[in-house]
Amino acid sequence: MNIIYSSHANEKIVERKISKSTIENSLKNPDEVMDSRGGTKIAHKLINDKLLRIVYKAEKKTCVVISAYYTHPERYEEKK
Repeated sequence: MNIIYSSHANEKIVERKISKSTIENSLKNPDEVMDSRGGTKIAHKLINDKLLRIVYKAEKKTCVVISAYYTHPERYEEKK
């Protein structure tokens, strides 16, 4: 899979101190992938005590990363 980054993603991952290798490994082996609006997808990967969310668009064999950020996993747990 070819992974490219939007200018927004490049800016935000530097600001948020998320490495490209962490994003790429998480995209290759996500814990969960959800469909989102506008044809985008969101990959989830639990890393230590934080949830990494990667917003991306899949285009043929290319993945365009739009944004990535850490959040609290409790925000995205399924309600039982």
